[in-house]
Amino acid sequence: MKKVLLFIFLSGFLFVLAGDIFAQTVNISAELRPRFEYRHGYKTLFPDDTKPANFISQRTRLNGFFANKNFKAYVSLQDVRVWGDVNQLNTRDVNGFSVHEAWGQIFFGDVVSLKIGRQEIIYDDHRIFGSVNWAQQARSHDAAILGLKFAGKHKIDVGVAYNAMGESLYKNDYTNTKNYKALQLIHYHVDFGKSGISILFLNNGMPYFADEDTSKIDEKIAYSQTIGGRYSFKEEKVKFNVAFYYQTGKKRFRFNNDLSAIYFGGDVSFHLIENFSFGIGGEYLSGTPTRDQGDTSKVDQSFTPFYGTNHKFNGWMDYFYVGIGHGNVGLIDIYIPLKYTYEKLTFALIPHYFMSAATVSIKNKEIWEDLSSGLGTEVDFAVSYAAAKNVTIAGGYSQLFATETMRAVKQPTAYDSDNYKNSNGWGWVMVTFKPTFFSKD
Repeated sequence: MKKVLLFIFLSGFLFVLAGDIFAQTVNISAELRPRFEYRHGYKTLFPDDTKPANFISQRTRLNGFFANKNFKAYVSLQDVRVWGDVNQLNTRDVNGFSVHEAWGQIFFGDVVSLKIGRQEIIYDDHRIFGSVNWAQQARSHDAAILGLKFAGKHKIDVGVAYNAMGESLYKNDYTNTKNYKALQLIHYHVDFGKSGISILFLNNGMPYFADEDTSKIDEKIAYSQTIGGRYSFKEEKVKFNVAFYYQTGKKRFRFNNDLSAIYFGGDVSFHLIENFSFGIGGEYLSGTPTRDQGDTSKVDQSFTPFYGTNHKFNGWMDYFYVGIGHGNVGLIDIYIPLKYTYEKLTFALIPHYFMSAATVSIKNKEIWEDLSSGLGTEVDFAVSYAAAKNVTIAGGYSQLFATETMRAVKQPTAYDSDNYKNSNGWGWVMVTFKPTFFSKD
């Protein structure tokens, strides 16, 4: 409640500033996004003798933005809940309000800027850095980014982040192993004609503990380096994208192995018929063979798309690189996106064929058996309707047809299970409201 009152106070303060004699922009807005989901095999294979999940989640955001010629500031407070997770006469929420973004950006002339605070970091197609907007909570970073813009088309970002568990008088280990301890990034982008080129360097430091005896915890940081680039081409009837990244350094987790992994992907889409587009694309994310995993003498070959919007890639059922893993065996994804727009309606259909990038093996009674690389097929369908200005109604359904190899990477100890033959589907309906309460330019 205190955060809500603080936001109202800040909103009023910005409203007063709107009457200032200086040129400035003020915007107060919100987002309300309830979503129903039916999960019958979402993220992992649906087990036998189990009933599907049905629930409604909701994201609510309050946003305040201010800008003048010298600086910008943005605050986004959000509440994420599941309908019914608290009583009707509740005194507190399960999650409560949180700060999704709270940053300021100062401009040193027309070339240099510094953006500092809690912020979304988004580059290119969201593959390595993205907002993860599909997740109700989304992703944001506590970071500082020095920006350079010159010659009208060149952009360079230099970013740093350094995390701690809290204020202290002496060094404390960083025990949040789901987050990085520190990172540094450089991102360069240039546009020329109908093309664009981006180059990214990321030095990512993940905490791990060298001693399994928790009474003798010795925190260390495993640094990996990701470097690569992306080329894009866009004209009225054809769009083309291709990207390549290489990862080296150390792999976090228990063994802290040396890392050598690659990613490459590309897609092309055609707009030859009015309101209709079709294309083909593919991605390769290298992986480590099952037999080599856990061997400290082996190089880890599993590519990690660290902070990307992974729901956007590799099927909407989130079987890969979202939450539950798939055995670190990498992925090959071949997909055919189809899209049709009719007045306020947009339809999308995307079939995927998945394969493991590395050899998948199962070990039963000390005997290794190699499996086929095929993981399965997924078909995603979605439709959205622009019901009114700033109001969208959308829904979709996805179906996965899995193989025994998929069972092996998702449930490696279920040697005799045939649950990969079960029906695995996921459906959803979502309404998004984005009202603007006040706006001044």
